[in-house]
Amino acid sequence: MLLISRILAIQVGLVDKPNVRKLHHGHIPLVGGIAIYLSMCVMYIFLDGSLPHSTTYLIGASILLTVGILDDRLDLPVYPRIIIQALVIILLMMDGAYLYSLGNLLPNNILILGWIGYIITLFAMWASVNAFNMTDGIDGLLGGLTCVSLLGLGISFYLGNQNKLAVWCLTLIAIIIPYLLLNLSIPFGKKFKVFMGDAGSTLIGFTILWLLLLATQGDNAVIAAVTGLWLIAIPLMDMVTVILSRVLQGNSPFKPDRRHLHHILMNQGLSSHQTLLTIVTMALLLAFFGIALEQFKIKEIISLLLFLGVFFIYFYLMKKLQSTTAKQHIIEELQVPKNNTN
Repeated sequence: MLLISRILAIQVGLVDKPNVRKLHHGHIPLVGGIAIYLSMCVMYIFLDGSLPHSTTYLIGASILLTVGILDDRLDLPVYPRIIIQALVIILLMMDGAYLYSLGNLLPNNILILGWIGYIITLFAMWASVNAFNMTDGIDGLLGGLTCVSLLGLGISFYLGNQNKLAVWCLTLIAIIIPYLLLNLSIPFGKKFKVFMGDAGSTLIGFTILWLLLLATQGDNAVIAAVTGLWLIAIPLMDMVTVILSRVLQGNSPFKPDRRHLHHILMNQGLSSHQTLLTIVTMALLLAFFGIALEQFKIKEIISLLLFLGVFFIYFYLMKKLQSTTAKQHIIEELQVPKNNTN
């Protein structure tokens, strides 16, 4: 399906072209999201719509994919895309899927959100979509982090006796692996390379949010809401850190830059493959740690405090590394004239 999609994408111009920020060679087809979506449609048919809110989810996914394809082809403005994302999540909330409880964060009581839950769900949708979109900076990273989150969700659903949802998560991983191999130029080389595109990252963010709502809300919930944070820890922490850094410097939160975790690690001398392995390993460890806290029945408030502690450490280290990298660049720029006069 990927190989057929990439041929069609090249013919209609649905490709990613190199520029100042995108340093790849050649025009790379943006078909990862399309192939994943078509495979999910096949899954939906075989599961006969038996998953909670699956029909509404698929309608929303179709809308987001269409808008994402248009964005990949025409480079749409940011705000219309945000509005459409909001309308899609409103559609899902109207079907009953929304964040109405944060679990047992209060002493001997469940923290019910009421109508505020609808607003938080809107922000959660935006956060999930953008968190995964922002990870799509080096080959394999978006696919790798998506597989980590799906693996964590699949294990959680299995341990909670939600076998159909566990199968859905594991099947999605199987669907993503061929994209991951082609994205990493394995085994056919760069000739068959493909990218996910905004259509794919948006679809993934929406899918992860839907699965997290199913995992954490309602009578059939299998994990606490705070455990869901551990399953998307790296994309979430990276997004929040980058946006805070932009805002603190007086820039737009949507202004592209090279402050992401993968940029910083590569600035420290790691290769793209070493960076990929490092980040995916970090994500796996955090996801399994969150699941372990859940299985050992550690209080949810303690899990939340631990997560916030990890985030503050992450934020501090990223700012420290950003500062070190900036100083190195200044020193290199000051040394250039001296070298030229010798």
